[in-house]
Amino acid sequence: MLRCYYRGSLFFLMNNLDNRPSTIKQKLAQMQLADSFFPSGSYTLSHGLESLVQQDKIRQPEDLVSFLQILAYNKIATCDLVALIHAYRAGAANDLEKIIQIDAQLFAQTSIAITRKTQQQSGRALLMVAQSTWQHQQLATLAQKRALNQFYCLHPIVFGVVGNLAGLTATDTALAFLHGLVTGILGAAIRLGILGHLQAQKILLQLAPDLEAAYKIASSMNLEQMWSCTPEIDLAQIHHTKLASRLFAN
Repeated sequence: MLRCYYRGSLFFLMNNLDNRPSTIKQKLAQMQLADSFFPSGSYTLSHGLESLVQQDKIRQPEDLVSFLQILAYNKIATCDLVALIHAYRAGAANDLEKIIQIDAQLFAQTSIAITRKTQQQSGRALLMVAQSTWQHQQLATLAQKRALNQFYCLHPIVFGVVGNLAGLTATDTALAFLHGLVTGILGAAIRLGILGHLQAQKILLQLAPDLEAAYKIASSMNLEQMWSCTPEIDLAQIHHTKLASRLFAN
């Protein structure tokens, strides 16, 4: 009897372990999405930094920190990340119409054409990679909607949907997005020659409280409260297409 009980208990325990979400698996998925190795095309973006560097408005690490803080507090926290979190929630509820609605709202509130274009390009790349990596009907349906021009496929929206399907929490998804954005811009700054690798790591650590604050702001907002106000960065992105030489797409 003891032997049978032991086998039954072991079988029960193993089944329950298999059904519990794996924290390690989730953390690995978070690192995968946040890694510049992930082929979403984000390494081709400078978010207006290249233009500001060429205009001699960003010359040293302190200028770069200010640029990142303005972008984080006046656009990402109050617009892109709000849309991402709500797209995550809609994906968790399997509400594809809501995802498409949020995508359309973010598109309408992204006033700079080049920003919309690069958001779409990154979103499509992310969707393509995610389809072959996580393979879920939600992604297949969104890809069909995109092919029919019924889904703009903006990067923050796709990122939120993929984060949910990868088993991440909304918090981990948002932080992965923020980390990927900041490290992408820091990588751009290194290639533009305004700071070195060691300085980039110091700045990344320095910005941790700002990224935490950006997440808390975004998670407290509803879609009707979305706003952004980064006029100098917007003008830099508009001017970017007129640069004589360019390393980045925006």
